[in-house]
Amino acid sequence: MVNDPLLQVKSVGIQFGGLKAVSNFNLEINEGELIGLIGPNGAGKTTSFNLLTGVYAPTEGEILFAGQRINGLPPFKVTRKGISRTFQNIRLFNELSVLDNVKVAYHSQSKNTVASSILRLPSHFSEEQRMEQKALEFLKIFELEKYKDEEARNLPYGKQRRLEIARALAAGPRLLLLDEPAAGMNPQETKELMDLIAFVRKEFSLSILLIEHDMNLVMGICERIYVLDHGVLLAQGSPEEIRNNPKVIEAYLGEEVPHEHS
Repeated sequence: MVNDPLLQVKSVGIQFGGLKAVSNFNLEINEGELIGLIGPNGAGKTTSFNLLTGVYAPTEGEILFAGQRINGLPPFKVTRKGISRTFQNIRLFNELSVLDNVKVAYHSQSKNTVASSILRLPSHFSEEQRMEQKALEFLKIFELEKYKDEEARNLPYGKQRRLEIARALAAGPRLLLLDEPAAGMNPQETKELMDLIAFVRKEFSLSILLIEHDMNLVMGICERIYVLDHGVLLAQGSPEEIRNNPKVIEAYLGEEVPHEHS
């Protein structure tokens, strides 16, 4: 028997006033897949992420994750179900240390009770120690260990991106949503990011959904790609199919969708 997809988005839509931001959106992600979501500016990509993570509740359709309906759940409950995300504009706790930024994510899974924290019971300290150890392991994987005591805002841009992905992974997701992770990066940083995403997916046995404007990155690492335009699904398929799809080429103002290594 074929397993059901990890994520199923069925005819989902949302209206703001009279405006349909996303309409009749369908998407499936299987366990372990790396999927791209692309489209021109204003196509509804980030709105779709907000629907998947509980920031917005759809006005139509349903979203199933691991077979359970997650429509209308608040973001913290969606995170607990196993969906984590990064943001187009990096959202770190700038005043906190690099280490504490990752530790924050563990608090969603903490076994500490309110009583153990208030009374400073031994279980509270052992749990804090466990979280610190795990956070340090993540920093090591992302080559950020030497910055652990730095304030997050002092990190170079590319390393802030790494920290944001590390924090998203620390929440223990099965599905990671990356919203334009290569935004603002130079070609060398983008190449390193591609390698990092491939590594993360394998190391943590993750499914990944990626919004990205850098077509070389998308074509280089995604197995399937969905294309949104004006809130409507325009096309879906392999990188090769998307690259040669006339509707997609037209949506990108007649520009040829770049080849993988162009």
